[in-house]
Amino acid sequence: MEFNLKKMNEFVLQYAIYGVLVALIVAISIYNSNFLSINTLRDILMQSSTRVIIALGAGFVLITAGTDLSAGRVVGLAAVISASMLQVADYSRRFYPDLPDMPIWIPILVAIFAGLIVGILNGWIVAQLRVPPFIATLGTYVAVYGINSIYFDTKPNESQPIGGLRPDFTQMGSGSFGTGPYSIPYIVVIALAVAFIVWVIFNKTKLGKNMYAIGGNVNAATVAGINVSRNLITIYAIAGALYGVAGVLEAARTGGATNNYGNMYELDAIAACVVGGVSTTGGIGTVPGILVGVVIFTVINYGLTFVGMNPYWQLIIKGLIIVAAVAVDIRKYISRK
Repeated sequence: MEFNLKKMNEFVLQYAIYGVLVALIVAISIYNSNFLSINTLRDILMQSSTRVIIALGAGFVLITAGTDLSAGRVVGLAAVISASMLQVADYSRRFYPDLPDMPIWIPILVAIFAGLIVGILNGWIVAQLRVPPFIATLGTYVAVYGINSIYFDTKPNESQPIGGLRPDFTQMGSGSFGTGPYSIPYIVVIALAVAFIVWVIFNKTKLGKNMYAIGGNVNAATVAGINVSRNLITIYAIAGALYGVAGVLEAARTGGATNNYGNMYELDAIAACVVGGVSTTGGIGTVPGILVGVVIFTVINYGLTFVGMNPYWQLIIKGLIIVAAVAVDIRKYISRK
């Protein structure tokens, strides 16, 4: 009986997150039955898409027992860069008045590359200068926001919201396969494709195995012959590139960009990862858990707004869920010890 109770306790701790999601959906649906509709599900998935990609990037870093506070500002940088080069030719306030139309993939790659460079810088500071990840990424958080704001303030834009984006670009964020309520948004498909690629990296590659080893015990990983510095730089670089992808999609989804895009997204991403089972002590985390964590927070934001709850109560509920998730994580860590 003691063995069965222990197994049951482990099962509850492992899959409690899925029960929380189901409970949230059931509770909101009881209050307002219209919540259970195809349109609502579609909206939740669309709102979750960019957040999923950001959270997956944050998940890479968290599994190595690090943290990345620069994520949201990198999202904003990528959004501004891509939007500034993808405006229609006859828009009255073009960021680049004389810039000819170019293939859509060029500005997108430039924006993602900018995120990649920030990620490499983060990884280098952490791995080579041995600066704690919290401080290193806090520094780049501030610096990237400054760089983005200077770029955003250049003439003739001078800090005006960037609008008038090309239809072929905005289609990425608002278009869909098919028509009607059962259509599948492009942005959801892109997010799922990114999630699958990340799952492969986590579970089927040497980098993924090294990532878990570094997060589990960095000294043991070093003794085992893992090049910790090189792997950390690679991991932070991938995270930065993912933030860049999210920034591009966020600009496409909203049809514009400002230097404040992505503000505080990193906290939502970290919270979603922790709620989704990524350990704050490193070495543990799964892609499905991260996906569910993001959806939970989207359901909270969307669902509680749907039933007319005061936004401040939403923050209280989100805070309680985060504390509960960390408490469960600590229990797991203590039981492993």
